[in-house]
Amino acid sequence: MEASEATKLLVNTLGAKFKLVALPWLEGFREACCLHRVVILCLRSEKLLVRTGQCFLLNGFIFLGSIFVLNSVVIPTLLWILPDQCSQTVSHKLCDFGGTLKFYSFLRLGLVQLFYVFWFYPLYVFSIVLSTLWYNDIAKYGYAAMGRSKSTVEENTSQNSMTVENATRVKRLSGLGGVMIGIGEQVYSVLLLSVFFLEVYATGFLPYIGKVLNFLLLSWMYAYYCFEYKWNFNEVALDKRLDYFESNWAFFAGFGSPCVLAIFFLSPLVSYGIMAVLYPLFVLTATGSKAEQEISFARYKWRGAGVGRLPIFYVANNISMWMLSFFSMEHSDKVQDSKVQ
Repeated sequence: MEASEATKLLVNTLGAKFKLVALPWLEGFREACCLHRVVILCLRSEKLLVRTGQCFLLNGFIFLGSIFVLNSVVIPTLLWILPDQCSQTVSHKLCDFGGTLKFYSFLRLGLVQLFYVFWFYPLYVFSIVLSTLWYNDIAKYGYAAMGRSKSTVEENTSQNSMTVENATRVKRLSGLGGVMIGIGEQVYSVLLLSVFFLEVYATGFLPYIGKVLNFLLLSWMYAYYCFEYKWNFNEVALDKRLDYFESNWAFFAGFGSPCVLAIFFLSPLVSYGIMAVLYPLFVLTATGSKAEQEISFARYKWRGAGVGRLPIFYVANNISMWMLSFFSMEHSDKVQDSKVQ
């Protein structure tokens, strides 16, 4: 009897904790799917509408369209001109030469690779550079469009706790010192996210659980990127962002899941094209989200139930700190050597 009661108690406890995790995950998933905000924001801002349209034109029509033309027109045409089976050749005498089909295959492969080298790869690099600039514009115009609604005025009167906590810090860190600290935070943020990206990439090679971990880490990574624009505009300090993100890890895992679901099972180039089209939509969804207000109370319920902060960036943070300390040690050694000389 005691064993069964203990088992029942354990099941009830785990069920309660699962519910506390599942609800914010579903809320984050729902927030990410609120794409009607994109339409509303685009209607308020002509600049936002134009920039979003340009992003769709480059990544959707040109990039994904090129992949469609390659797979549906170019490769079938090459297979028709340079067949890979004897039954498809006009003259069966060509099949008497053993190297003919191999030559056709080599020629087809070479022509397709030329298509990649002179079109896809330059277009890929061009898309990454231009889209990165456009994403920042889209977030900026979306953030400005949020200020035009009456509901946003009410939201600004009850600003999220992170912005309030940073108000005194922003005032205090003015002048050259504040600029240097801001630059240092940006450098550290880039380094941290770069290491985290490598961590995400490495988990994909783990056996059995690699794909699951890769999906989860990708969800967090895309969610952080989507909300980072908003936090930059609100001048939220990096340590506040990381604390808030890791304290509400289930919500952000849910928010990033639609981004990953759209690309997870596709080839790398197709995945990039689809993500390049969808990513600005999720950025605008995050910009228009009031998640900071809606889940602020949930944090206390989590901690009371034993579901607290999850150190998502623990490995990336330690590696980044080690790299920075290594460079600082090298710099101090050089300074000491110059003083001795």
